[in-house]
Amino acid sequence: MGVNLRDLIVAREIKLKDINNKKIGIDAYNWTYQFLSTIRLRTGELLMDSNGNVTSHLIGIFNRTINLLKNGIKPVYVWDGKPPEFKRKTLEAREKVKLEAMKSFEGAKTDEERMKYAQQTSRLTKDMIDEANKLLELMGVPHVMAPSEGEAQAVYMTKKGDLWAVASQDWDSLLFGSRLLIRNLSISGKRKIPRTRIYKMINPEIINLDDNLNRLGITREQLIIIGMLIGTDYCSGVKGYGPKKSFALVKKEKTLDNVLKKVEWECNVSPHKIYDWFLNPTTTDDYALEWKEMDKEKLFKFLVDEHEFSQARVESQLSQISESSNNRQIGLGKFLK
Repeated sequence: MGVNLRDLIVAREIKLKDINNKKIGIDAYNWTYQFLSTIRLRTGELLMDSNGNVTSHLIGIFNRTINLLKNGIKPVYVWDGKPPEFKRKTLEAREKVKLEAMKSFEGAKTDEERMKYAQQTSRLTKDMIDEANKLLELMGVPHVMAPSEGEAQAVYMTKKGDLWAVASQDWDSLLFGSRLLIRNLSISGKRKIPRTRIYKMINPEIINLDDNLNRLGITREQLIIIGMLIGTDYCSGVKGYGPKKSFALVKKEKTLDNVLKKVEWECNVSPHKIYDWFLNPTTTDDYALEWKEMDKEKLFKFLVDEHEFSQARVESQLSQISESSNNRQIGLGKFLK
């Protein structure tokens, strides 16, 4: 999902203590899809309570939010609203991939195969979002519904000074103009390398947009053009153009019109429409940010009574918020009875 700028952008590894007391806009859709993809049984099925309600996303959000709060970070979850019309074909293509993955999942012979395909089938429903927001409210954490793309809204909130940075695995926040982008905030810790028995530590990293633009000798507008050539959520890009080749062309030709004279734009979406969208996305001022005290009694009822989390584990996690403790991962099984 999103544009891949890894080969061009330089990031700096950080620790959670480095962003203590910072207000961070969370790309809520991005994070929640990660949780739905990775927090599963060995056979690939999502975790559920005895009533058949999916809890994978709640486990992920609870765990990560606790981890942020106990490190003094102030998260704000920003959800996607209605996607722009020209994103429709991308969404249709993704749905086709999910359907094919579901067929492969049902026909898989091993747990490894089932997990591989299951991770491509994740769907985020309105009920899941409502449950996630209820959890956040009980935890005293604000959430915002964007009119369109959540990343664009979060970036807008940073420009207003209401947030310090945006946290997402996608690079699109840079195209929308995020001064600071934090990656790996939702997946930090010891992680198993897929299809191996090897584990590695993943730490958060921060990307400073201005520093990278100065180092590359380009403007944000030119970074947008580079992203468009590589491929974004709105168009698959120009065939044969990766990060380095796109950078070289934009560095030479400077403007979108000049670049378009040198490439064959086959996407059915106007390049100027995509370019203008990154510069002027739909956002809103209709939000309020307030971090409140947790309602522990209702939180226990929601997690333990309604969704069958382990009360002992919930209590243990919450007790760490007021303590100076190490950032550690909690195994999935420990959350459940």
